[in-house]
Amino acid sequence: MNTNPKLFTTGWEDYELIDAGGGKKLERWGKIITIRPELQAYFKTELSFIEWKKMAHWEFIQGKGQTGNWKSIQEAPRNWMIEFKKVKIKLELTQFKHVGLFPEQRTNWDFLLNELEPGDKFLNLFAYTGAASIIAKKLRADVVHVDSVKNLISWAKENMENSSLADIRWVLEDAMKFIAREEKRGNNYRAIVMDPPAWGIGAKGEKWKLEDQIDTLVSTSANLLTEDGIMIMNTYTPTVDFEFLRDLLPLYFKENQINLNELWMNTTTGKQLYYGNLVRINKQAESQNYVL
Repeated sequence: MNTNPKLFTTGWEDYELIDAGGGKKLERWGKIITIRPELQAYFKTELSFIEWKKMAHWEFIQGKGQTGNWKSIQEAPRNWMIEFKKVKIKLELTQFKHVGLFPEQRTNWDFLLNELEPGDKFLNLFAYTGAASIIAKKLRADVVHVDSVKNLISWAKENMENSSLADIRWVLEDAMKFIAREEKRGNNYRAIVMDPPAWGIGAKGEKWKLEDQIDTLVSTSANLLTEDGIMIMNTYTPTVDFEFLRDLLPLYFKENQINLNELWMNTTTGKQLYYGNLVRINKQAESQNYVL
């Protein structure tokens, strides 16, 4: 029986996880409803797929490898906007099944809203389209946004501008190379957020596997944090599971600083969907019920 602690994230006005099962999930993004593959949805759906297709506008059809195509079910745009607490995010149908936002991160955005203060140095690694960067900038933090994909940085800039913000520092570079240089420079950050991919290929053909890099990623990030720093990390791969993280994190942080949970979300229909493991480090924590 799995006794690992669970943390449940939630949707908001512009996002709803409606149902899941049969290897797929049904989601509402503003007024647009999508069907996407989901490996963790290995259980039975609450609603039938026939009912899903009566609701949905788009369904992602997996092709060979990691890409695929979107099938139109009802007439709807291929890109549109949603909001989270006045932060505007452009969504777009991509060949990788994603639409430009990981909504399970809502719990981390709320955490940042409670923790960050004006002037805090904030580092977003593997930063994708920049929701966390823009929320941090909205809080008037000093934001550094790092991603190795040029069009994702362009997308993030568009989100910043649509949210009437400015002055995020954009870094087009491999995250590991960037933090290694920051460590040599002696730079520090009050907050570091990262959602590293399980695997990938860099701009110059470099192969990335999280299990090969995570020790260096965590240790270097630990060295970059200020004495009152916070760190958020999500992992979504079976090769870096809860037990792995439970053994790794105490090598670099004190026990009472570590908050380790499985990340879950309830569907509107009553199912529960797993979103990997969530690490939160709070270096100024003293007697909170942090779990190892």
